[in-house]
Amino acid sequence: MIKVYAISLVVGVAGLVVFILGGAFAENVGRPELAPGERWGLRGKTAVGAATAFGMGGMSAEFSPLDFEWPVSLLLALAASALAVYWVRYASARADR
Repeated sequence: MIKVYAISLVVGVAGLVVFILGGAFAENVGRPELAPGERWGLRGKTAVGAATAFGMGGMSAEFSPLDFEWPVSLLLALAASALAVYWVRYASARADR
């Protein structure tokens, strides 16, 4: 399962880099509608957050000194992913105010 968490983490971090650099580029060019946050909206932000949190949670649980079995690590990774989805939606709602 470590490979699954690692791939998820790489995909999530790559998505974060795309969102950050794409948003900065769109602002510098003067066309904010090209920013990934605007084009992909809440669904894209949620997907990137969930992938990153799943990878981080899974890797943290797998390499924990408590030596969890793989089903426990999977549950912790899924819990981290669910919390990330909640946080992204909460932060996006607060930003829209």
